[in-house]
Amino acid sequence: MYQAINTILEKYRAAIDAAEAHGMASGMLCIARQTDVGNWFRVLFESEEPLLDEDADLLAQLFERTRQLLDPEAGDFEFDLLLPDEDEPLFEQIEALKNWCQGFLFGVGYNQGGSSWSGDSAEIMRDVIEFTKLDSDADGDEDESALTEIREYLRAAVLMVRDQFLDQSQANLH
Repeated sequence: MYQAINTILEKYRAAIDAAEAHGMASGMLCIARQTDVGNWFRVLFESEEPLLDEDADLLAQLFERTRQLLDPEAGDFEFDLLLPDEDEPLFEQIEALKNWCQGFLFGVGYNQGGSSWSGDSAEIMRDVIEFTKLDSDADGDEDESALTEIREYLRAAVLMVRDQFLDQSQANLH
C-alpha cells in the first residue's frame, strides 16, 4: 500500500510522501476521531485539481482504515505506521519514519493547536520531535534493530496520545 499511496501523492504533486501523509492522518485522528477525510485531502493537496475516483477511494480507504485501527474498541495491536517494506534500503526506511513523525506532529497540531501537553504525552511529543532528526546514514543489523524499536515505540505512543485525548473528550462530556 505504501508505494500505491506514494504514486498517487506524486501524481497530484503533493509535497509529502505516503509516510508523512499517514502520520498526518494518524495525528489528526488521535486528537479528533471524527475528523473528516476531506480535511486531510485539503491539507495533502494544495491545488484544487480533482482526484480520479480510484485515487480518492484508495486514499479515503487508508484514512478510514487508520480511523478503525485507532478506535479503542479495535484492539491495540493492529495499528501500524505506513512505511516502506523492510526489504527496502535502510536509509529509505529511516527517511520515511522521519517523515511519518513530521506528519504526525502536523496532524496533532492541526486539531490540537498550541495547547500544552501533560505527562506522558509531553514526553512522547518531545520524542517524536527527536525522531524527525534521526541520521538516515545508517547501516547494519544494529541500526535495523534500533529502527524496529523506534517503530514499536511509536505504535504504542500513538495509542497513548489517542487515549489521553479520548479521556479528555469523555471528561468534557460529563
